[in-house]
Amino acid sequence: QVQLVESGGGLVQAGGSLRLSCAASGRTFSSYAMGWFRQAPGKEREFVASIAWSGGTTLYLDSMKGRFTISRDNAKNTVYLQMNSLKPEDTAVYRCAAGFRPYSGTSIEEYARWGQGTQVTVSS
Repeated sequence: QVQLVESGGGLVQAGGSLRLSCAASGRTFSSYAMGWFRQAPGKEREFVASIAWSGGTTLYLDSMKGRFTISRDNAKNTVYLQMNSLKPEDTAVYRCAAGFRPYSGTSIEEYARWGQGTQVTVSS
């Protein structure tokens, strides 16, 4: 199965930006949808965004209000999550995931493989 490694997390002040990366290996990367999820302390894992195999179709959690953008570069086997106007409530461990099929949505059950996660901390 595909193996995923996230990077780019860290500490940022409210209103700042971070760009997360997820490097994939182990299978034909361009054939599968990719997603981002997050989990804050004391809360359930939450869907953030997904992108189809071609990069032409994206899906976001409504509460992101256009602040986050998911993209992929199949030539580099990498998926990105650009996060702008960050808020303290965005603090969480962010994990990328590879879908079973070329298109995947908001459900955890639609994803087959998960990265180990990268910590994002937004301070006031």
